[in-house]
Amino acid sequence: MEFISGVTEKDMPGIREICAGEYEGKTVAMEGCVHTIRDMGEVAFVILRKAEGLVQCVYEEGKTDFDVSLLKEESALRVTGTVSKEERAPHGFEIRLLTVEVLSQPAEAPPIAIGKWKLNTSLETKLALRPISLRNPMERAKFRIQEGIVRGFRDFLHSQSFTEIRTPKIVARGAEGGSNVFRLDYFNKKAELGQSPQFYKQTMVGVYDRVFEVAPVFRAEKHNTVRHLNEYTSMDFEMGYIDSFEEVMGMETAMLQYTFSLLSREYEAELKMLKVELPDVSRIPTVRFDKAKELVAEKYSRKIKNPYDLEPEEEALIGRYFKEECGSDFVFVTHYPSKKRPFYAMEDPENPTFTLSFDLLFKGLEITTGGQRIHDYDTIIKKMESRGMDPEDISSYLMIFKYGMPPHGGLGIGLERLTMRLLDEANVRETTLFPRDVTRLEP
Repeated sequence: MEFISGVTEKDMPGIREICAGEYEGKTVAMEGCVHTIRDMGEVAFVILRKAEGLVQCVYEEGKTDFDVSLLKEESALRVTGTVSKEERAPHGFEIRLLTVEVLSQPAEAPPIAIGKWKLNTSLETKLALRPISLRNPMERAKFRIQEGIVRGFRDFLHSQSFTEIRTPKIVARGAEGGSNVFRLDYFNKKAELGQSPQFYKQTMVGVYDRVFEVAPVFRAEKHNTVRHLNEYTSMDFEMGYIDSFEEVMGMETAMLQYTFSLLSREYEAELKMLKVELPDVSRIPTVRFDKAKELVAEKYSRKIKNPYDLEPEEEALIGRYFKEECGSDFVFVTHYPSKKRPFYAMEDPENPTFTLSFDLLFKGLEITTGGQRIHDYDTIIKKMESRGMDPEDISSYLMIFKYGMPPHGGLGIGLERLTMRLLDEANVRETTLFPRDVTRLEP
């Protein structure tokens, strides 16, 4: 009888191990995909693509036991060769090939030149051919950095005694209310795709005190803009026993500090490839919603049109203002009007027309919404009734308040928007692996 006892290690060093210098002059085995081939006659350069990066392999006629003319781009290979120092090659070394084993061959040549350093094609083409375009080094680097953001978020919150949770995405009704929901038939019952894990993460504060989740959310908005998606990844956390919503802002600031430090240490190659300069988050300015409107109206001679919400142009000007005045790419805008915040947002005791809530703007784009929540049962019932809501509709959610909840607050961060701003991309689809918008359901 045979048993499986764990990972079977392959005797194949990775790029990092070879870069350490212990393999120079030694014969190694390596697997990878043919990224490009530069055939120069008796010598050919075969560039292998691995998860870690590109590796230059040198085919030499008479020394390599293979006919290089049989190779195709995107073939999967297993090769052996001698490691040789070469400063002009990626990572400063190359492999002088001895043997080549073809593991698989493509049926056709790629429809776009993914071997080029940067794809010279339209966004629409990149998205239509997403399974192929993502193999390009520049495209891959974006999502490695995005991985680092999620990793930093998770690692930091674990260090702060948060518990990671999983909440349902098929729900009876959305947390945000309104008509921007995807409705579906659920065994002859009405259901929706969740707009937010809000109700569930608040529920779990009553269980674990501090919780977080990284998961998709769905918004049936018909906006076809550079900043909107109908499915995106939300990084949420909720924390109990707070004295002020400013504690939530402080937690996010510390999380960004940790995450950017992680990126600078462990994603340096990708940052350099994309020419990303990490912003300073040692401190982030704050400004009240009404004051922010006044500041940009005065400085940029812009009339205040909507006193209850921020228009995209206003967000951009607020970002510009605090970059010019404070040198900060980030700014917390606090105390949003109550009529523009959900029913569970706690009102400012000094002025109930405003809430103890905030948005975080990054280079003039909202990437975070958060604040303190109502935790008292009678208060939230009165708030719902004042808005014409029936408490019976969400009785399972209200149960947590009926049986006691600590003061708490939290936030949600749009992962793709944060990545978009960090990389200075012009469209959020550039930083979404497989975008879902009003026109796109495939690939």
